[in-house]
Amino acid sequence: MQKLLQFFGDLSIAWNAPLDALIAAGLSEKLAAQVVDQRKDINPEELFAGLQQKGIHILIREDDQYPKKLREIDQPPPVLYTLGEITGEDEWAVAVVGTRRMTGYGKQVASELAAFLARHGITVVSGLARGIDAVAHHSSLQAGGRTIAVLGCGVDVIYPPENRQLYLQIIQQGAVISDYAPGTAPEGINFPPRNRIIAGLSAATVVIEAANTSGALITCNFALEQGREVFAVPGSIYAAQSKGTNYLIQQGARPLVDFDEILEVLQYKHIDQSKSARKLLPESEVEAQLLQVLGDYPTHVDEIYVKTGLPMAVISSTLTLLELKGMVYKTGNMNYSVIRELNSDYERKNGDG
Repeated sequence: MQKLLQFFGDLSIAWNAPLDALIAAGLSEKLAAQVVDQRKDINPEELFAGLQQKGIHILIREDDQYPKKLREIDQPPPVLYTLGEITGEDEWAVAVVGTRRMTGYGKQVASELAAFLARHGITVVSGLARGIDAVAHHSSLQAGGRTIAVLGCGVDVIYPPENRQLYLQIIQQGAVISDYAPGTAPEGINFPPRNRIIAGLSAATVVIEAANTSGALITCNFALEQGREVFAVPGSIYAAQSKGTNYLIQQGARPLVDFDEILEVLQYKHIDQSKSARKLLPESEVEAQLLQVLGDYPTHVDEIYVKTGLPMAVISSTLTLLELKGMVYKTGNMNYSVIRELNSDYERKNGDG
């Protein structure tokens, strides 16, 4: 889809393009032939109307509502199907994953952790699977929080079936999302790829219990590739469900022994103030000027003063407001950096990326 967008500039043009043009855009002859053949039986307008009747929303990467963190990863899904609503509050998200065959210990940790995150305004992301995933979703909802379920099937397919009530609750208090087309069955090969979305939506992934071959470890691998934090809950050396988490700790994952560590590492201590500030304090020309000067690497206030020419008092007060908004962070010794997701979004809007 990225090749088609780059070549045609518009997917509607690409949809109607002849075979030779699709090949010229970079598609293989086989794939181009499949597109030409399959579109004979597809009416986009009817398909879109059918999705609307089901309440299914479509997000593409160019949409403002497309999750910012997910847009940052390599090859983000070009299309997301959603039931429910993804909001700006979901920028603060943590994935909670683990085995389907949880122990009483794993269930307790998952329940208490999800409730803790919800009480601190952090969206819980998981995969709606049996075991740890279901407990994490349920406890987040019970605590009045938001939660997002990423499916390995179409968003209109409830799997596993016993999570039907939970699925319906998530739609009311969060979102169910998938990059698989509606109606796609929950086949085994679908689940490992969807784990990249779970990790991609989240600032960190927490694994509570996992065997050595658990899909939760796949989610961790994606999180590490995406430059996100990974926490693992220590467990008994005799428990099969803890072999994967203990291995992660052995390999350098952060052992989670205190829930507050998540807030400290992710700088989520003042999340409520950040959310309030984003709603109450509009952007100004001064804010825009500072954001343009700041980058991913720490910049000292003296350098900001030289580059902007603004009074130091104005720079200091504006940086404080931007920090409350969650747009910049202070790295010590009066150095500031733009939050990475904001920096990439700002560059896109201003044509500097």
